[in-house]
Amino acid sequence: MITLAGIIGSGKSSLTEILSEELGAKAFYEPVEDNPVLPLFYKGNEIAAKKRAEGDAEATNPYAYLLQTFFLNRRFAMIKKAMQDDNNVLDRSIYEDAIFMKMNTDMGNATEVEYDIYKKLLDNMLEELPYAAHKKSPDLMVMIDVSYDTMIKRIQKRGREYEQVENDPSLVEYYQRLLGYYDEWKEEYSASPLLIIDGDKYDFVNNVADRNKVLDIIETRLVELGNLTEEEFLTIKKGRASSEI
Repeated sequence: MITLAGIIGSGKSSLTEILSEELGAKAFYEPVEDNPVLPLFYKGNEIAAKKRAEGDAEATNPYAYLLQTFFLNRRFAMIKKAMQDDNNVLDRSIYEDAIFMKMNTDMGNATEVEYDIYKKLLDNMLEELPYAAHKKSPDLMVMIDVSYDTMIKRIQKRGREYEQVENDPSLVEYYQRLLGYYDEWKEEYSASPLLIIDGDKYDFVNNVADRNKVLDIIETRLVELGNLTEEEFLTIKKGRASSEI
């Protein structure tokens, strides 16, 4: 089981699809379009930032805790289902979920009480995961590391109105802060082996050579971990080359 991590617009869903096709694995995608809370959250961020600018230092986003518990519940259900069998790829996992609640608390969008309740709930879920699933943790976590400029270009390309900095200037600070929290997360993550892919260097969506390089990097790591044999890796790589002729 491979899980993907990375900031908004880093290419997690795209790489999940690529890996699923390459390895013959089942892909698990976190739904976005049917999330009733996400647009409210972005609007709440804007309102809270405005109130703080006007002098209300304790103004919070009323939807921050709601959004994170919504995501936490969905991600727990997704990874629990994926862990019932082998050979799966997830475009998001429960392991990076706390980044967002921690940052929203530090920014004043959520209260310390809300963060404490959220953390206890997350810890309880992680304790139960080995009992509820086939695996204790992912075999490999793949993080796509991107810069602010790359992230913004990809956010603009996919065109979700509530994610655009042109529509909400407060998102500039939010996204830049989030990059910093991901930098801390990748240094602290320890639930499974972690592989970091340079998303600025490799355009695995639009460039075939870059895509092949990223796939080689990931599959080489799977061989090192004992999840692929050398023979399986060479067969997969040969099949990929044949399909490109």
